[in-house]
Amino acid sequence: MNVELIVFLILAAAAIVSAVLMITRKNPVASALYLVFNFFIIAVLYLFLRAQFIAVIQITVYAGAIMVLFLFVIMLLNLGEDKLLKWKLNSKRTIASLLGLVLLAEIAYYVMNFTSTSGMSPQSASMGTVESIGKVLYASYLFPFEITSILLLAALVGAIFLAKRKLEQ
Repeated sequence: MNVELIVFLILAAAAIVSAVLMITRKNPVASALYLVFNFFIIAVLYLFLRAQFIAVIQITVYAGAIMVLFLFVIMLLNLGEDKLLKWKLNSKRTIASLLGLVLLAEIAYYVMNFTSTSGMSPQSASMGTVESIGKVLYASYLFPFEITSILLLAALVGAIFLAKRKLEQ
């Protein structure tokens, strides 16, 4: 076994453990922090795939912006212990657990039988870099990029307006 495989297996195990901890915690803030930890691990796994741009976006968009939004909603709702869901074993949970195990078996089967880098294009090493994606984004897709930034700005202003109005009441 080479070092890259060992590090990958350690990161994969850490991602699974942080995901399980995220869904089993009663405190929503602790769950959100485990989700941030999971986002960082996934970003490192993207670096193993030589997708630097996706790794950077994973951290800035998901671990940064989305988690700030989640924490904002959690604190705005002020969830107490009485409003949290209680753990109940029912048929839906059993079916979901079985489907999760089937999914894990399929992933393990795929990893054991179909993973190889010999079929990769020689250009694949430069396709995931920030430079190559930036050239395409700002040359071919400048207008949609600017429209997206205006929509995000409008959403931010709306969220601030709603939060301010709730605090004034």
